[in-house]
Amino acid sequence: MQQFSFRPGEVAPSGSFADAAPADAGPSAMADAGGSIGTSAMPVAAASPGPDGHADTDVPADTASPGENRRAWRQLALLSGLISMDNSEGAVMSTLFPAVRAALDLKLSALGNMLAVSKILTMIFGPIWVAVAVRYGRKRILVVFCGLWGVWSVAAGCSQNYAQLFALYSIAAVGFAAGGPLINGILSDLFPDRRRGRAAGWLYAGFAVTGAILTPLFGQLSRVENGWRYGFFIVGAVTIGCGLLVWRYFVDPRIGAADGVAHAPVAATPGRRQVLAALRSRTLWVIMAQRVTTPQLAFLSFGVVFMVDVRHFSTAQAALVSPVAMLMYVVGTVLGGYVGDRAGARFPGGGRVAVWQASVLAWAAATALATQIRWPSIWVYAIMFAMVGLTQGFGPGSNRPILTSVTRPELRSAAFSLLLSAEALGWAAGTVLIGYAGDAFGLRAAVLWLAVVTSLANGLLMTLLYRPYRRESAALTAELAAERACDAPTGKHTE
Repeated sequence: MQQFSFRPGEVAPSGSFADAAPADAGPSAMADAGGSIGTSAMPVAAASPGPDGHADTDVPADTASPGENRRAWRQLALLSGLISMDNSEGAVMSTLFPAVRAALDLKLSALGNMLAVSKILTMIFGPIWVAVAVRYGRKRILVVFCGLWGVWSVAAGCSQNYAQLFALYSIAAVGFAAGGPLINGILSDLFPDRRRGRAAGWLYAGFAVTGAILTPLFGQLSRVENGWRYGFFIVGAVTIGCGLLVWRYFVDPRIGAADGVAHAPVAATPGRRQVLAALRSRTLWVIMAQRVTTPQLAFLSFGVVFMVDVRHFSTAQAALVSPVAMLMYVVGTVLGGYVGDRAGARFPGGGRVAVWQASVLAWAAATALATQIRWPSIWVYAIMFAMVGLTQGFGPGSNRPILTSVTRPELRSAAFSLLLSAEALGWAAGTVLIGYAGDAFGLRAAVLWLAVVTSLANGLLMTLLYRPYRRESAALTAELAAERACDAPTGKHTE
């Protein structure tokens, strides 16, 4: 097999904010790879940088030092900040769209079109960036196309008409598409299976905290002339700053590090082989079907607009609902991660699936309460939307570890690119449908049928996930255990 890595002399600093690695630390990233699909990873420690600049891969979970665990969480914090800012451009558009609509004379469907095209581009370019990262390293792609790419968000703030805004918003989306699949793949290399739910929960909690901070700020910018432009400027500048932090402090762990796989194979034909191998999993197919048909992501794009157009609050008032929902989403991601990990440990054959399915059905009920009943004040709506955020937050702590536990380490970024492409397709279709249905029949009716009813059907669809997940996760557990047993006599395990 051919193996790709950085050229000699390209070094990365330590994974800690406090101290940097020596100049001879070696390469900073290990490329993603291709191989064969498997199905749950055995608990093995989070990786820490070794003398060659890569992470040691053979540290069992029970022997990981507290320092190594802390280092993994610091690395996760860096990645959470980066992916949070990549997604904040959508928050600018969703929150400030009433101001953008007035400034550029747009229809409601324009919001759906712009959010949809960004998701379509994510669907197309996510797998492409995974293939490019095989050759050039995950860290380099993240720094350039998820960090420094924020310059296009700044440019979007300078738009003078809809065509310019649409084009620049789309260019930004092309680069930001790299973040999701690569960061989710890296997470599985930093944390063992028994911690992945919590890690995924905290990763997306960081995103929610960022949204909770920025959304009311964006709402207040609606009071300022051309305030929506400043929203794009802020997001672009902070994104660039996050990219520079990742370049300076992040160390990419070796693929398969947290699974104790000493030498994860690398595809001779990156990208295509990875995707085809990942698609052998029936679990992945069911998850993709669920993500294509979920209305949760699309509904978020219309939350503030719903409160303005249907309940007739001002943009500044409506924006107060979003941080409450975001904060409860944080609680949901963290709580959901812990509950998912506990359920997965107690019921390995379907505990995480059950937690995820229950959260989807609960989300449908909460969304119905938030949108189909007229409440007396903005604060009652805030409580209702808080329940929407809480139930939605349970998703990442369950579905990310579910996919990881049925996929071989070298295929995980490719598998996540497919999952996120499915999410993007569902988000794009949902936003377009809600936008046009809102124009034609009213936003309240559109949300009822395309969010509430669709979510109930989506939750029932998830029943199909139990059987393939149980079989494939058990198969991969045995496969990786056999590989570790073969590696054990080599003396590579560290104390």
